[in-house]
Amino acid sequence: MARSAGFGGSHDAGSPSNPVLITEAARSIEDQHRARVRKYLLIMSFRFPALIFAAVAYGIWENPWISMAIIGVSIPLPWIAVLIANDRPPRTKDEPSRYDHRDSPSTALPAPPHHTIEG
Repeated sequence: MARSAGFGGSHDAGSPSNPVLITEAARSIEDQHRARVRKYLLIMSFRFPALIFAAVAYGIWENPWISMAIIGVSIPLPWIAVLIANDRPPRTKDEPSRYDHRDSPSTALPAPPHHTIEG
């Protein structure tokens, strides 16, 4: 007897290889770290081949400007890789904002009256 497709939309939705998502929990810290390391390695994997390509381009066209342009593009790659890898996941609508633009009633104490001494 064949199992019908349930809530998960798959015939084997309850199997360990295809678990059913039952919560809206955020990705674990380990999963986020693994994804960031993958992004970093992917971006940085273009740097060394770019340097080799610059040397090959100089050998083919004998034009130093093409090689310098390729090297120039590869210079900011480590900085870009770090910025992208350290970026946090996008905020959800449920996360509180640190800045509240609504006008709230003032909780400040009123200033004491100003006394002058006449004499």
